[in-house]
Parts: sequence; structure tokens; C-alpha cells
Amino acid sequence: MENRSPYVVNAPSISIIMLKVLLALIPGIALYVYVFGLGVIINILLASVTVVLTESAILAIRKLPIKPFILDGSGLVTAWLLALSIPSIAPWWIIVLGTILCIIFGKHLYGGLGYNLFNPAMVGYAILLISFPSIMTHWQIPSNLMIGHTDWLDQIKVIFNSNLLSKETLDAMSSATPLDYIKTQLTLNQPLATIQQDKIFGFVGGRGLELINLGYLAGGLYMLKEKIISWHLPVAFLSTLFISALLFNIISPDTFASPLFHIMSGGSILCAFFIITDPVSAPTTPKGKIYFGMGIALLVLIIRLFGGYPEGIAFAVLFLNICVPLIDSLTQPRIFGHK
Repeated sequence: MENRSPYVVNAPSISIIMLKVLLALIPGIALYVYVFGLGVIINILLASVTVVLTESAILAIRKLPIKPFILDGSGLVTAWLLALSIPSIAPWWIIVLGTILCIIFGKHLYGGLGYNLFNPAMVGYAILLISFPSIMTHWQIPSNLMIGHTDWLDQIKVIFNSNLLSKETLDAMSSATPLDYIKTQLTLNQPLATIQQDKIFGFVGGRGLELINLGYLAGGLYMLKEKIISWHLPVAFLSTLFISALLFNIISPDTFASPLFHIMSGGSILCAFFIITDPVSAPTTPKGKIYFGMGIALLVLIIRLFGGYPEGIAFAVLFLNICVPLIDSLTQPRIFGHK
């Protein structure tokens, strides 16, 4: 019998993988709409249209075929992740500008899909956060806590023309995030127990964000089941974030929030399953993935607790992206038959 090397049988195409990633995001998106309203859908639609038009223009300039690159779905995944990362009542031009930045500086500047050093969605998000900090850190409060019975139509007005609403209505719709609120109040020497009595907090995290993160968790488990991602990155990230936050909480419970709060309040679950698992900008070795996830988790917590920004996921991911070649080179498995 002829000896043959083992091969992957019926390996899924890029478009199938990206489609499953988009499907995995749907539970979180549905719960996002339930908690915060229609704004996130508008963000997703604007980002999707922008990514198609931007990629088509760039591919035409590069004299590359447009259809296969548009239909692979990678651009849509980037657009959706960015749309889920920015405030749902941000002005429409924020998501359009951010998507353009993702595609140009996060993807095609390096040669396109498979060549990007950094996570494209985090590139766009980081540029927006540095350039427009006020807009990017002012989020909508859950719909059931709004004053004055604001509805989805008000959200659309805010997104496309905030001048159509009064300041009172805008104030009733928006607030700082739980992470930002805790950081600000602690600087005013408020005890943590008193801070977390505010209406924006739920059982273990931000009100509504707990439910949305459970949706992202369900999507992440689906991707694990479909073998779209491996367990190394999400387990390393979440376990390290939990343990390190727990140590700080034990040392000073009046100053540092619980580990469950850090997991369920910000973008931790989305980061663990959908952002750091980007196959291009993450390590390829099993050990490398574990070190990568651990490093991002530690940086995220340090930025949250001691940095100038309430959320540190984008900066942590981009910094560890730089280290990926080194991580891969130091964690290569031993070649069979060699010491």
C-alpha cells in the first residue's frame, strides 16, 4: 500500500468560516438590541455597506479581482466587530470613518487578508478612541432605565442628527460605562460598595451587559463546537483575567471590583472568543496562544485599574500583536526525532 501523509479532509473555505463567525455573533446582537435598542443594528448596516465600498475601491486601485475578496466575508467580520465595540448612539460618521480606517490601515496596508500584523477591528477602534475620546466613552444606558420614555426613533435621530433632540433627552439616553463610572468615582474617594449601588449596575456587572455577554458566550461555544477556534485563547484570557482580578479584589475589596465584574461588564467575552482569536494576527502554536491570551488579559486589567482609559482591550491586543512573531518563534514544538 502506498504511504501517504495525513491531510485535512473537507477543510472549510474562508467564506464558510467567516459565515459561522457572523452567525455566532447573532445571539449577542439580538440581546444587544433587546437591552439597548436599534442603534447597534444601524451601526452594523453602516459598517457593512462601508466595508464593501471601501474594499471594492481599494481592490480596484490594486488591480485585484473584487468579487472573491468581497465574498470571503473577512471584511464583514471586521465591520461587525467594530460596530459592536463602539457606542450604539455614536454619530453615523464615527462607524463609517472607523470602518474605513480598519480596512485601509488594519488590512490592505499590509497586503490584505492573511498579511495583516494587527487585528483590523482593533486598529480602527484604537484610532477612534484616541481621536474622539468623548464620543467613544459615552454609552447608551439600558432602555428600561431611560427617563422620558425615549424610543428607537430617538436613537435614530441621535445617530443621524443629534440637534433634533433636546439636551434633557440626550442625557436620559446616555451615560458612562460601568468601568468608566467606577474609575471616576474611585478618584473621588467613593467606596466601591456605594458606587455599585448606581442603577447602571446589575448583579455581577453592568446592567444589560451581563445578558449581552451571555449571548457572546453562547456564540463562542458554538465556534468551539464547530472547531472554528481552539480553546487555548479564550480559556487563557478569561482565566488569567479572573485570577488576576481576584487577587486585586482580595487585597483591597473596597477599591478593586470582583473578577466577575471585569468579565461581565466590558468587552471581555467578545474579546476572548471573537477578537483575540483572529487567525492571522494571533500566534499559531498552542503554547503561544496561551501566552498571548494571558498577556492580553494582564494588560487589559492593568489599563482598567491604573490606566487613563476605562477599557484596555484594543491597546492590549495591538501591543501583543507586535509580539506574535517572537511568541511563535519561542514556542515552536519540538521537531519529531530532534532534541
